[in-house]
Amino acid sequence: MLLFRELKQEDWKKIHTYASKPEVSEYQPWGPNSEKDTQDYVQHLVHEIRQPEPQKHAWTILREADEELIGVAELNILDTYHRTGEIAYILHPDEWGRGMGTEVAKRLIRDGFQSFHLKRIQATCHPENKGSLRVLEKCGMEMEGRLRGHLKMKEGRRDSLLFSVLNDG
Repeated sequence: MLLFRELKQEDWKKIHTYASKPEVSEYQPWGPNSEKDTQDYVQHLVHEIRQPEPQKHAWTILREADEELIGVAELNILDTYHRTGEIAYILHPDEWGRGMGTEVAKRLIRDGFQSFHLKRIQATCHPENKGSLRVLEKCGMEMEGRLRGHLKMKEGRRDSLLFSVLNDG
């Protein structure tokens, strides 16, 4: 149902169509984004992925049927020696509840293990974000615990739930 392609600076306009929505950033330390916020975010990602040995990898998520940009997927290498990575993704709210988040997360995990030879992949989510909790569980990730005061938010700090999956192969 979905395609991944390299993120480009001009993608900021499509990304802004959802990054500017309050419901998208409800559980996030950013947003709702101004146009400048979104431009800066995309510029930062494009810069990171173009490094000689990038530790951050990011792709746009396209609906296969019409190749419409509906989100961004990230795989971040946290520790090269220990082969540990972290996944993150964001989708346009029109796509929520259709199984696309699960498809994106499963692909990031598969690629992390196969293409990047990771042994451990983790993800975090807000404890009240039931949609993200379900996605991470459907992908075979197990909750390891709660990171107290993990992220700075506009109204203070928030906890995050930490999930992971291991590649024993």
